[in-house]
Amino acid sequence: MRKWRAVTREPENRFLSEPIDPLGKRMSIAKWEVLRQMVASGLVAVIRADSAEQAARIADACALGGVGALEITFTVPGASAVIEHLAKQASGQILLGAGTVLDPETARIAILAGAHFVVSPSLNPATARLCNRYQVPYIPGAQTIGEIIEAMECGADIVKIFPGEILGPAFVKAVQGPLPQARLLPTGGVSPENVADWIKAGAVAVGAGGSLTAGARSGDFASMTRLARQLVEKIKEARAQ
Repeated sequence: MRKWRAVTREPENRFLSEPIDPLGKRMSIAKWEVLRQMVASGLVAVIRADSAEQAARIADACALGGVGALEITFTVPGASAVIEHLAKQASGQILLGAGTVLDPETARIAILAGAHFVVSPSLNPATARLCNRYQVPYIPGAQTIGEIIEAMECGADIVKIFPGEILGPAFVKAVQGPLPQARLLPTGGVSPENVADWIKAGAVAVGAGGSLTAGARSGDFASMTRLARQLVEKIKEARAQ
């Protein structure tokens, strides 16, 4: 794997003072800071790949495009090793998360590898308890208002709306009526063409996967950087309106 390049960011989106323990090992960033930076960034790149090396190259390309958070899914071979590698190379420049986490055992492996947040396709209460125990943000997927409420009752500060391409921005807007306190992060079907719709509907951030990383199949990593920049810019524009 090539050395991961540092990402230049505005001061408010950077880890200003990462705590160090007496043994010199990097400690976990406070939960509230992870959530703050994720929302400030507005974009989570969901990385699925056929190999650890490909995942690292996708991460590099997305980071160069200004992505504020990377979600390494546990469908990637050797996902925990990829997270650990990127955590060392990133040096606190970007948030690293673990995705497709189905159980607390996998969540603990991810956290020990250096994951700052954990994402699941649906709520798993045992995983929620594990993440709460270690004060790591847990972002479970939900498709209904009932599932969103249950996720929040289990301690989820942000709930993933998945699959986004089926539910659509109108679902997020509708949920905000009875649940204005819900912080929603749609994943799936997010593109430069519709990302503003998601933000205007009330999403605190979005997750982009296949639409962002499709270039990896042909080795066109530069396209990911361009798309990432487009998404980041359109999120900023939508928030400014």
